[in-house]
Amino acid sequence: MANRRSFLRGVSALSGGMFLAPHLSEAIGSKIGNFNRKHASLSNREIAEDDEFWYWVRQAFTGSENINNLNSGVVSPQPKSVQDTFDRYIRISNEAPPLYGGQIIEQSTAAVKSKLAKIAGCLPEEVALSRNTTESLETIIFGLNLKKGDEVVLTKVDHHRMKYAWRQRAQRDGIVLKWIEIDPAMDSTEHMVKRYVDQFNPKTKAIEVTHLINWSGQILPVRAIADEARKRDIDVIVDGAHSFCHFDFKIPDLNCDYFGTSLHKWLCAPYGTGMLYVRKGKAKNVWPLYASPDPLSDEINKFEYQGTENYAKAEGIAESIGFHEMIGIERKEARLRYLKNYWANKAAKIPKVKIVTTLSDEYSCAICLFHIEGTKPFEIGEILEKKYKILVRPIDHENVKGLRVTPHIFTTIRELDDLIDAITVLAA
Repeated sequence: MANRRSFLRGVSALSGGMFLAPHLSEAIGSKIGNFNRKHASLSNREIAEDDEFWYWVRQAFTGSENINNLNSGVVSPQPKSVQDTFDRYIRISNEAPPLYGGQIIEQSTAAVKSKLAKIAGCLPEEVALSRNTTESLETIIFGLNLKKGDEVVLTKVDHHRMKYAWRQRAQRDGIVLKWIEIDPAMDSTEHMVKRYVDQFNPKTKAIEVTHLINWSGQILPVRAIADEARKRDIDVIVDGAHSFCHFDFKIPDLNCDYFGTSLHKWLCAPYGTGMLYVRKGKAKNVWPLYASPDPLSDEINKFEYQGTENYAKAEGIAESIGFHEMIGIERKEARLRYLKNYWANKAAKIPKVKIVTTLSDEYSCAICLFHIEGTKPFEIGEILEKKYKILVRPIDHENVKGLRVTPHIFTTIRELDDLIDAITVLAA
């Protein structure tokens, strides 16, 4: 019943025009009543397969119909309502920047942190705003009290910027980095947990776990890994760049100490917005990346002393949260997984095409990697972009090779069929 009520609130806002791009005609808007009645009683799975519902979602975005954007893994487009909100508050703040940059921005920041905490399932005092995942996680990487000889466990498929940071910390402070291999097709929790645990010893002080590996789309069993680490009093740092607002979970359920994410990915917030979660009571163990009045305090706000901010970002984030909640994370997750399975299952039947990522629901959602036997990923990516106007991400990293396909909630089945047609030609 709660699901149905939240849906009706969403489509009520939709019919009021909030959800519609302003160029849509009143004639189209008048059809919303029938749309409401048809879709309000459908299950998440039924909604996921209902292209009529997602047609209306697509209207909220401003992407070109001539470009097939299947590379939302880098940064997601923003709905028009988010763009308009951001633009509006930029203009408002320019009327009196000193006024807006003082008390008003503080109030907006506090409000949006409460909204983010609600989505994350944590306390507002555990949330700090940042500019992206890199800034969030490097705050922890460079701020933890680690000394020469302390060990940190990582994987070779962690994001390269996090690896750069850890290597710099090792070079500067003499900490020891222990690297493990993760097969992108691995779908055994026991096996993945064992990879980490085999590296644990009394010198292990921290681990980094990538919740969803950006190269392949593989979801790691963070909770199971974290449980083993915390038994040994090992700090758990989670790279959640691609998981937050992508599929349904709450940060405390991961049993981690620190979590960083980019809000401009799956939340569709303004570019250059991110979030850092620090478990209550752990902030005092981390030096801030930018100096604060009391660097050893246990207050989360000490991580937000980055200097002058973009005054409109909090309002833009708030608008993206409203858009996200109107759709609902369960419906969003179901649709994203449906889109991935739709094209990947078709591609798997094409000769010479290999689906690299596991298609298990437990270990993957929207992102999936494919490879055409005997080809080079960057050459195929260039052909897809220039000849077919299809944007994907070529990957040639460690033991992960192929083309990453990342549909989003604005992606249509027709666009995925176009991808399959192109892959068929290229594989032949």
